[in-house]
Amino acid sequence: MATIKDIKAQLAQFTDLTDPRWAEFEADERAGVQTAIKQRRSAILKEIQEDERLETMLVYEKALYEIGLEFVAGIDEVGRGPLAGPVVAAAVILPKGCKIRHLNDSKKIPKAKHQAIYEEVMERAVAVRIGVMDNHIIDRVNIYEATKLAMLEALGKLDQQPQHLLIDAMTLDTPIPQTSVIKGDANSLSIAAASIVAKVTRDQMMADYDRQFPGYGFAKNVGYGTVEHLQGLAKHGVTPIHRRTFEPIKSMILK
Repeated sequence: MATIKDIKAQLAQFTDLTDPRWAEFEADERAGVQTAIKQRRSAILKEIQEDERLETMLVYEKALYEIGLEFVAGIDEVGRGPLAGPVVAAAVILPKGCKIRHLNDSKKIPKAKHQAIYEEVMERAVAVRIGVMDNHIIDRVNIYEATKLAMLEALGKLDQQPQHLLIDAMTLDTPIPQTSVIKGDANSLSIAAASIVAKVTRDQMMADYDRQFPGYGFAKNVGYGTVEHLQGLAKHGVTPIHRRTFEPIKSMILK
């Protein structure tokens, strides 16, 4: 009789819940075998559900693939709301039909998984580029316009010219055909890829700023107006990376 360890190894090769070999193991009444069966079935079900989710997130891309397009760029940004630091945009072209497990809106991905998913995007993407607009540009043109500039910068740097753009709730001044997707980072895999690239890039920038300007908690709050950040402002004042047109920075400067 096969050991439970051997059975677990065989079950690990199963990828289909309808595989007829399940019946052979289900006849084994040992508790350890029944537990192993339950665990493997649960794992396969999760894999099927994840694949279905990823298929759903490729609906915009697949519509473009069907009309003969291959190079579809997803574009997204991170950093519109913080009181400090830049707005960062990313443009990402994934290979046709590419699926990256657990890729989603970066706000829905556990922070512990950010780096691994970012690295897979960087490894598998056809092209990836970043656009950055600092706080000075944000103050000069406003955050909405700075966001568009960051997106255009990322787009302009791409090594591969995209045939169509999928953009998270934004329209860009470019001759390249584009689709503005509401909640794009949760509905398009290409935009989600751009979201995680922009997020990881900006988080690292803010961690670097935290070392340069200690006392504001930038590594943790990435420039958002948390209690620690506001306390740092009250104690240490405004830094060179703070957005002077954002409150409460604007009022602090006027005083």
